Amino acid sequence: MEITRRTFVGGVAGMAGASLIPMKGWAQAKPPASPVTITVVDVAGNLALTQGMFENYAAAKPGWVSSFAFTKAPAPELPSKIKAQQAAGKVDIDLVLTGTDALSAGVDQGLWIDYSAHKAELPNLESILQPQAFKMQALAKDQGVVITYYPSGPLIEYMPDRVATPPKSAQELLDWTKQNKNKFLYARPANSGPGRTLLMGLPYLLGDSNPRDPANGWAKTWEYLAALGENIEYYPTGTAVVFKELGEGTRDIVATTTGWDINPRALGIVPAEAKVQKLDGFHWVTDAHYAAIPKGVSDEKIAVLIDVLNFIYQPQQQAIAYDAGYFYPGPAVKDVTLEMAPQESQDIIKEFGRPEYADWIANSPLEVPLEPKQLVEAFRIWDEKIGSKKG
Repeated sequence: MEITRRTFVGGVAGMAGASLIPMKGWAQAKPPASPVTITVVDVAGNLALTQGMFENYAAAKPGWVSSFAFTKAPAPELPSKIKAQQAAGKVDIDLVLTGTDALSAGVDQGLWIDYSAHKAELPNLESILQPQAFKMQALAKDQGVVITYYPSGPLIEYMPDRVATPPKSAQELLDWTKQNKNKFLYARPANSGPGRTLLMGLPYLLGDSNPRDPANGWAKTWEYLAALGENIEYYPTGTAVVFKELGEGTRDIVATTTGWDINPRALGIVPAEAKVQKLDGFHWVTDAHYAAIPKGVSDEKIAVLIDVLNFIYQPQQQAIAYDAGYFYPGPAVKDVTLEMAPQESQDIIKEFGRPEYADWIANSPLEVPLEPKQLVEAFRIWDEKIGSKKG
């Protein structure tokens, strides 16, 4: 089955009429004097999950938004760009869709508005978000709000015709890479969900002294990554390259997550017969995407964006986040089932989902990622100790 962005959004566009049912506690704000254009920058691949929601909002509320202008950018580059715009007093980015990477960098640099000033205008996040998604909300320090969520990884994905006996532990993975040079790959953690999840999951897999402290508690992790790196050809700057190389046969095992397993197989980038494996001592490191508003955005646009967030928190809109399995499951809000999703999503998950995921999610520990300051520190150490070794 080949799914394109155009055909998928077309399948959900008809949901706009149904999405006018307000959720409990939905603030009814006043519209702007005239419709505004909202510029949205995606640094996490989030538009694959939410673009339909934004387009439904524009269709349902033309008095608020004339259009959304969507652009994409690498996560490591965006904070400096926003900081420069703020210094010049000319912020032209209204909303950022980000993972914990750019969110954390922005929190560290004070780039985002504080949502606590708008608490009364948003639904009670603790009451509407899934419990683990609400734990992810705490990482935002009120400077972003969770809009999509998944348990993530770290998992390994492999081609069974080339890996007859997949590694079942971190040590077995290291041993396998020594015997199969350059056949394992993961991307730079600062710009990759699977890379980031592997980085934060290893301290649990290896039994490090403090999985929450990369500077002082990850001795085993840094030693392991250095040894692993001796058998890795290079570190791509983005995740897509990793799965392209797996699909083409250049690599035999890669670091993955639930979504990066399902979606590339659904899109035909990776053969459908690829398999996944969790390693001994496995803990999920959960992940989420956030909506963050840069400081310097006008009050008028902030009011519109708060209304947009209320809209996309509605269950009918959240169901769109199942998408093509990219962030599986995807919805951050409670009680949003696959049966509520567009038929295209239901078909994809039925064909390319894995029954073992339900068991692994229910019966493996769930850990939240590092706090923003620690995550930034982990990225810095990885870049200096690991990434720099490959230029």
